[in-house]
Amino acid sequence: MSNVPPLVSAAVEGGVDEAVVRRLLAEVGAQPGAIHVVGGKPHLKDKIRAYNHAAAQHPWVVLVDLNHEESCAPALRNRWLPHPARLMCFRVAVREVESWLLADRQSISQFLRVALARVPRNPDSLDDPKRTIVDLARRSRRREIREDMVPRPDSGRSEGPAYASRLIEYSLTLWRPSVAVGHSDSLRRCSDALRTLAARCQGF
Repeated sequence: MSNVPPLVSAAVEGGVDEAVVRRLLAEVGAQPGAIHVVGGKPHLKDKIRAYNHAAAQHPWVVLVDLNHEESCAPALRNRWLPHPARLMCFRVAVREVESWLLADRQSISQFLRVALARVPRNPDSLDDPKRTIVDLARRSRRREIREDMVPRPDSGRSEGPAYASRLIEYSLTLWRPSVAVGHSDSLRRCSDALRTLAARCQGF
């Protein structure tokens, strides 16, 4: 059997999701191929069948946030892609990929410079994980974190101007998926599925 890490293509909603997928693929011993950042959930839904067609021949992972579109991840998966291809790993973050980042409680508390006690213990149960991260950043002891991640008054935005770039930095440098899986069932299932895909595709 070849020791070459399998090359896995991916499609995601945005830049933070791309960073998370890159980190998760590295964690399971795979390497990212082309990663398609499509700019939102509707675009991802429009292209899911094309990605699934490609996954008949080559390994793919598609990651989407559950948000409040369905009551649970299986319902969304069944509606979007009831018949995944042999090499398709279609995963749903409950309720947003931010919950997976919160699941490494110690690292996120250090990154945001907030007390560990303020970080939720069960991020999958959060109604709005993005808002939780913004609220934590609002309490940060670092002015740069507050300025980058918290929306400015009257901006009409839900996050600060450098919210995404800060989370990309965190995802690629400090986030520990191996720790986070212990606090997020959604992430654990995704990690297990990616590990199975990587093992199946060894040598691609």
